[in-house]
Amino acid sequence: MASGRKKILWVDDEIEFLRSHIMFLETRGYSVIPVFCGDDAIQLIHQNHKAYDIVLLDEQMPGKGGLATLEEIKDFVPDLPVVMVTKSEEEQLMEDALGKKIDGYLTKPVNPSQILLICKKLLDSKQILSTQITQKFIRSYSQNRTTLSGLLKTSEWIRMYEKLVSWDIELEKVDDEGLRQTHAGQKSDYNASFSDLVIENYARWIQGKGNPPPLASNVLDRYVFPLLETKKKVVMVVLSGMRLDQYTGIEQILRSHYTIKRQHFFSILPSSSSFSRNALFSGMIPLEIAERYPEIWTTGEEGEEKANRFERELLGAKMHAAGYGAAEGEPYYTKLHDFTDAGELLSIFESCKASRLITFVVNFFDLLLQNSSSLGMLQEITNDESGLRHLTTSWFQRSALLQVLRELASRDVAVVITSDHGNIHCSRGTELYGVQEWGPNLRFKFGTDISSDERRVVYLADPSHFGLPSFKERTNCIIAKENYYFIHSEKFEHYQKQYRNSFQQGGISMEEVIMPLGVFES
Repeated sequence: MASGRKKILWVDDEIEFLRSHIMFLETRGYSVIPVFCGDDAIQLIHQNHKAYDIVLLDEQMPGKGGLATLEEIKDFVPDLPVVMVTKSEEEQLMEDALGKKIDGYLTKPVNPSQILLICKKLLDSKQILSTQITQKFIRSYSQNRTTLSGLLKTSEWIRMYEKLVSWDIELEKVDDEGLRQTHAGQKSDYNASFSDLVIENYARWIQGKGNPPPLASNVLDRYVFPLLETKKKVVMVVLSGMRLDQYTGIEQILRSHYTIKRQHFFSILPSSSSFSRNALFSGMIPLEIAERYPEIWTTGEEGEEKANRFERELLGAKMHAAGYGAAEGEPYYTKLHDFTDAGELLSIFESCKASRLITFVVNFFDLLLQNSSSLGMLQEITNDESGLRHLTTSWFQRSALLQVLRELASRDVAVVITSDHGNIHCSRGTELYGVQEWGPNLRFKFGTDISSDERRVVYLADPSHFGLPSFKERTNCIIAKENYYFIHSEKFEHYQKQYRNSFQQGGISMEEVIMPLGVFES
């Protein structure tokens, strides 16, 4: 047998009539070991089960039949692929074989190409897929390098970001860390250009000039309120801190229940809950919010509990102004916690008789970390984007929210799932000067005498230039670009150890700024 060939153990009492099939497989790079009965096959597997990559097993043989042989093989080597070959098309036989963990099923007469196909599927599909993905990625990488210099419109940036996220997910199927590093490098190049785009245009965008993208402050008017013209009710779910790659997994789970239309918008800066979610619910930029509700912020760095405490009032005022008034006493706005069950969520929905828009807010990123089962898992997840995506899918599949969304799919309800801002995996530090107090995992800072390397941040001597309030005289604002995190100038090693490879929010990157919005209709 040639070295490196995959080995097929073919068990059939009429194996002499299959010589042409065996020769065909051997010309395609496989080695075939023929045996005449189940007992001989089991004896060979017990002698050296690693000698065989796959078993082709006749169902009807004298002595020990195919199903009994299958059961013994799987008891001894559960991972050895076994394909049943039979003359019978009885459904019960197929179910019995499946119950005994058969890996493939063929009905006689079989031709050599059928055998070859199922062997490739079970033995070579991973390698074939990996090769195809690699070739496709190389082509895409070259195309992306060509288009990077020509990207101007925000719609083109959104499409490119979707493409990059698709590669994040696709490259998980390939055991090639080199490809993933190459992809990460290209994403970093794109984020550098994207940061420049936002810094150059954001001041005009918030004024409605320069062909702006939809912003968080436009979401209700542009995407949500129009649904109320065609639906009795709209349920809006804001998963705070959710990125596009996490949304993609959620969308896939719901695809069998809904027709889905995906939209996008840009988060307000700084891209954190205290600013972007208030903008989302009020329909205003932060400077306008502060003028009407001066008690929301005093320093610009209040925690979410304080800065977002007026969300219900902001949303209610926006709904009334648009003519879709929320009823007093109805839970049209609810902040969800991990312990909320499906019955409670449905009860909230049913109790809203007059309010046509019902909004659920989930502190999504914090909730995911709370649901990780151990400190070790937490540390691994917070250092790995792939782990974060898989944790998102696992949480959503088991959540009360999914149960409720399945129930709502049968009603005349539109569901909107979106986020207020994202987060980015930070791997590069930049020193921040003139700061006494530090907020955890934030990529922006307000202060009077603060400074940092302006190649890595945007420095706003006048925060109102970006539609932000000036909290006191000579207040400046610094917002980090790309994937930089702040390091205390006098405690470099301490902050590097604490924040490197952490997920942070509030800066300027595709992951934090470009937000998904899915409209789900049954």
